[in-house]
Amino acid sequence: MSGFIGIDLGTTYSCIAIYRDGHVEVIANYQGHRTTPSLVAFTSTERLVGDEAQQINGIDFKNIVFDVKRLIGRNFNDIEVQSNLRYWPFKVIERNGKPFIQVEYKNEIKDFMPEEISAMILSKLKDYAQDYLGEEVKDVVITVPAYFNDAQRRATVDASRIAGLNVLQIINEPTAAALAYGLNKTIKGEENILVVDVGGGTTDVSLLSINNGTFTVKATAGDTRLGGEDLTNRLVDYFVEEFKRKYDRDISTNSRSLNRLRKLCERAKCILSSSFYASVEIEHLFDGIDLYSGITRAQFEELNSDYFEKILEPIERVLSDTDLDKSDIDEIVLVGGSTRIPKIQQLVTSYFDGKKLNKTVNPDEAVACGAAIQSANISGDQSESIKNINLQDVISLSLGVDNRGTTVDTIIKRNTHIPAEGKDIRITCRDGQTVIRFKVLQGERELVKDNTVLGEVVLEGITSAPRGETKVELTYKVDINGIIHVSAVELGTGLSREITISNNELSQEEIEHLINEAEMYREEDRKAKERIQSMNKLDDYARQLLKRLNNEKDRYKIKIEDENKLRNIITATIEWIFDHHDASKEEYDEKRNELLNLASSLFK
Repeated sequence: MSGFIGIDLGTTYSCIAIYRDGHVEVIANYQGHRTTPSLVAFTSTERLVGDEAQQINGIDFKNIVFDVKRLIGRNFNDIEVQSNLRYWPFKVIERNGKPFIQVEYKNEIKDFMPEEISAMILSKLKDYAQDYLGEEVKDVVITVPAYFNDAQRRATVDASRIAGLNVLQIINEPTAAALAYGLNKTIKGEENILVVDVGGGTTDVSLLSINNGTFTVKATAGDTRLGGEDLTNRLVDYFVEEFKRKYDRDISTNSRSLNRLRKLCERAKCILSSSFYASVEIEHLFDGIDLYSGITRAQFEELNSDYFEKILEPIERVLSDTDLDKSDIDEIVLVGGSTRIPKIQQLVTSYFDGKKLNKTVNPDEAVACGAAIQSANISGDQSESIKNINLQDVISLSLGVDNRGTTVDTIIKRNTHIPAEGKDIRITCRDGQTVIRFKVLQGERELVKDNTVLGEVVLEGITSAPRGETKVELTYKVDINGIIHVSAVELGTGLSREITISNNELSQEEIEHLINEAEMYREEDRKAKERIQSMNKLDDYARQLLKRLNNEKDRYKIKIEDENKLRNIITATIEWIFDHHDASKEEYDEKRNELLNLASSLFK
């Protein structure tokens, strides 16, 4: 391949970039936009992704899927899933404890895993790159929020595999942004960089040092339940309450009304980043009643004051974890679309006693650019700007094992550099015990119930002996992708069990099945595109003929009676197209050929 690909798979927008010839460039989509909405829409005739999906309105609003990053790798009962259900117009159902997205596609009910929807977005990004480069795209570096847990990272890898991509490495989003910041920058000595990444669905903060091309992540912290979407949801709630207070009507009971309101609230949020007032006006919002309202920037900031204050918490945490003072930070780099919000910038600046924020990187593109740089770096590219880059990332959440099912013993602490390894000796707690079980845990809390259970290691057939005499060595390994591998070995006998945590991971058979399904959808998309092209060709030709009939220079080339005949047929054809948007490609082509042959026979 003639370049190295990096992908930022975002909650609201995604971006793909390529590193080649010593620099990074963002690959635009078919509409010329440098970021693509993370949306998939299903209609009675086709599947649409990105900007095309954004144009869908009307009866299909329940079949437009977004925010899928807030579902991937999670359980259905996760608080993040449950708290967002009322804001989503699409249906999320439970299957084997996991969330599935249910839509109506081609007049059939279809259920999709979050990984499949993410794969559709990745496939579209892959198409953009392949068309731009004129060659197949396979190997990529993909970014995830620093605070994504093991299950979410694995699910992201699965989505990539379904899309036909080979993931060279998973890296944390703020780390990628730091790489983009540091490219081609002359830094004398060691520089401490704080990256504040507030995106659509998550907030991440990483503290890195850059020294002679070595990027060392010292600490990372974040919140996977805090992003721009939460601010939008707060606005939705505000106007739902206002409508209820004014008209005694509850919009939240009508998903169509709620969806229309949500779009306006998203727009208002963006407007408030550059203006002090945003109007929110929707005709016939509910029960024929119009909403004529608006919100000031001050109201918006007060409404979300708790969210804004929470953004400072991970900043405080990384400073505490590294024993650094505010004055030790040389640069503060903002990334993620939500950092355009003035209040966020003001809070961060104030926290650092008025320190100027670094805005030299594009907040929407920096993460994808950094991923492309890392893709080139690990692939051995020898360009002058990256040949000396060395990236040292960390594990963002501690890993531990349960102690008799209640408390947690930590084996690898958070902010340990990866790849990492930790060991612990466990003993039997009953006489004659022949089976020993360990829960693999991720999180910072003291009790098992407050952490994420990643999986369970079961070692059977251990030596039967009095309580405490049989010993098992437990080894945790974390690879460069932040993915966890666990082994247990009985000391003395060598009896062992090794697992890669896979409580959410898809099997190879499931992946292959989903790859085949994805190819089927791609083929359907190709046919849908060809059908639309045939419809447009027929419409264009009919209107060209009509224009020709109205042209004085061409009218004399056809008899008057034939002109009237042709004009009537053209009018009927245009009306037919309007009434038959779901006709087949063959029908459109046949109509066009009939019209073409008729016109050829009538014009002299």
